[in-house]
Amino acid sequence: MDSLTLDIQKLHPSFKLNKKNFTEQTLISYAENIVEKGEPHNILIGQFVLDWLNSNPYVHIQTSGSTGNPQVIKVLKIQMINSAKATGAFFKMLEGSKALLCLSANYIAGKMMLVRAMVLGWKLDVVPPKMNPLDDVFKHYDFCAMVPLQLDNSIARLHLIKKIIIGGAAIPRHLVNLVQNVKTKVYETYGMTETVSHIAIRRVNSKKSTFEESYFKALPKVTLAIDKRDCLIINALSVSKEKVITNDIVELLSHKKFKWKGRIDNVINSGGVKLFPEEIEHKLQTLFNNRFFISWLPDTILGQQLILIIEDPFKKLEVSITSKQVKQLTTLEKYEVPKKVFILEKFEETASGKVHRETNRLRVL
Repeated sequence: MDSLTLDIQKLHPSFKLNKKNFTEQTLISYAENIVEKGEPHNILIGQFVLDWLNSNPYVHIQTSGSTGNPQVIKVLKIQMINSAKATGAFFKMLEGSKALLCLSANYIAGKMMLVRAMVLGWKLDVVPPKMNPLDDVFKHYDFCAMVPLQLDNSIARLHLIKKIIIGGAAIPRHLVNLVQNVKTKVYETYGMTETVSHIAIRRVNSKKSTFEESYFKALPKVTLAIDKRDCLIINALSVSKEKVITNDIVELLSHKKFKWKGRIDNVINSGGVKLFPEEIEHKLQTLFNNRFFISWLPDTILGQQLILIIEDPFKKLEVSITSKQVKQLTTLEKYEVPKKVFILEKFEETASGKVHRETNRLRVL
């Protein structure tokens, strides 16, 4: 029988939400109540729970819009269950594990925390999806998912969590440095809405290897390949009926391991040299705490001229000084040094809060 057509159990009998046990019917009543009277973040949770427990074989999920316009796609519930089980197996998160939800249930990452808890029988507590989610937390948890900004604002209280997965954006270099000496196991995830959350993981603060040496390891029942563009192909039949062909350029180490280099959409061809903005940004992270990204402008000689765009809401940076600092950075190769630096007071963002590269690039033309 196909792994996407098996009968499914959508609610584990050991599942707890905010310390309460539920049957399917009492959970429906609870969800209906918070949809009617709850806080905004709880309303989203209630709406998803009702969608999860109805008779439809699928749910509607909104993509983040990081590589195009946000759109709503259909995802089979069995795909989400299979993804939850793969995560549980990878992290050894068994029935009764204590987890914290601090992400919005409007997107796949928050929804999957709910699915994992309901399917695997976790004890899930919910806090508002704010920048500093651990500020009002005073108990210990086995598992939590965050975005980098939340991790940055939670360093002093990470001891409350045994394992944390980080997604939504690459982890900045300064954050990698900050978590090296914490006991919490911090993992970076790779995935997308189309693959039902993450399909690969890498440890950020391992004692066995540096972050630069580390690689993404595929979850159970996921195999990897690359196409002629060196872009990743994901074969994960338990969460997708078809292979997922990405626009992510990778160095493939095996059918289960890879190193991520950047998105082909972002590759800049300057004078015939292919430049990967994400790799250059990683090197520049030692210079800035501000948000920034590498982009390009049209050039009659080079075709595409490499530029650096920095966000500076407090207007403290000067172009001349910043340009000098960048040119003096010894880790940059000759072609990786931006020809120009631009400073914007506030970056425009996608619906999910990510920096919208193309929109901001057009603002400096």
